[in-house]
Formats: sequence, C-alpha cells, structure tokens
Amino acid sequence: MVLYRRNRVSGGTYFFTAALADRSSTRLISHIGILRKAFRRVRAERPFDIDAFVILPDHLHAIFTLPERDSDYSGRLRGIKAAFTHGLRKGGLELPSRDKTGYLLWQRRFWEHTIRDDTDFARHVDYIHYNPVKHGYVAHPAEWPHSSLSRFVRNGIVPSDWGAPNQFSEQQFGEREPP
Repeated sequence: MVLYRRNRVSGGTYFFTAALADRSSTRLISHIGILRKAFRRVRAERPFDIDAFVILPDHLHAIFTLPERDSDYSGRLRGIKAAFTHGLRKGGLELPSRDKTGYLLWQRRFWEHTIRDDTDFARHVDYIHYNPVKHGYVAHPAEWPHSSLSRFVRNGIVPSDWGAPNQFSEQQFGEREPP
C-alpha cells in the first residue's frame, strides 16, 4: 500500500478536491440537503471555517481553515464523506458495497494543497468559483447555486459580474496550458 505524505500545518488553510467514485453521478447536487447536513454535523463536532466552496454533481472543491493547534483535515473530510453516505443510506438509497471498508460512493482518497499565501489563496478561490463554467454547467459563475461566490458578492469581495464570459482565461485558474 502506498503511504501518502500529506502536509500538516496546525491552524492551516487547505484547498481540497473530493470526488465520487462514479464520475457520471449527480448525487452531490441531487442530495445537496444531505451534503449540507453532513458539513454542519462535522463542523459542530470538529469546528473549521469554510472559506470557499463549490459543489458539482460528482465532486467538490473547498478551502478550509482549521483552528489553532489542529491539523486534522483528513478526519474532517472522512467525517463529511461518512455522514453524507450515512444520510443517503438512511434516506433509502441503495449503494453498492466496496468491500469490508464500506460503500462504493466516494473515491478513497482526496486531493489537498496547503495554501501558502494570499496570492495562492486568491488563485484557489477563483478556481473554485470558476469551476462550474470550466465543466460547462453554466456560462457565468454566478448562475451556479452551489457555490460560495454569492457570499463573496454579498460581502463586496468581488463584483456581481465576476467571471463574466471573456473576462478570464482558464489558465488563470490553476490549469496548465498544454505543451
């Protein structure tokens, strides 16, 4: 088994991607209420700030900031995944079993990146908010309902037309240009 080395910074800020095993699934948005409840439950048990997020049909991106002297983001993501899975099962949704380790709903692992500075933070927030456009779900980021962009607009952090067509290139959002 591969031993992954993850960077852990107490009180750190992290960018995450967590995906469903079935990338054609729409369960995250078709059961958004259960996902929100999973986030609330884990935050009540083990507090953290959600700085930015986007929920897409088959994956999510988020930036969390953990409390001082706490670096256990893995436990929080595991808790969110488990609570969402449990909520689906409780609601009567049949899920295929993976093996003795649970259900085949989520990919086993997740991707994380430790936010290094304000510029890195801003780039990842932009990536999160532009993601529904990148995947072709909407033409303008503000059209996507499952995102923290509306909070950023409401708080005056970005203008209401942020991410309008032809305002940015995808390369500005963490994507590398093909060689």
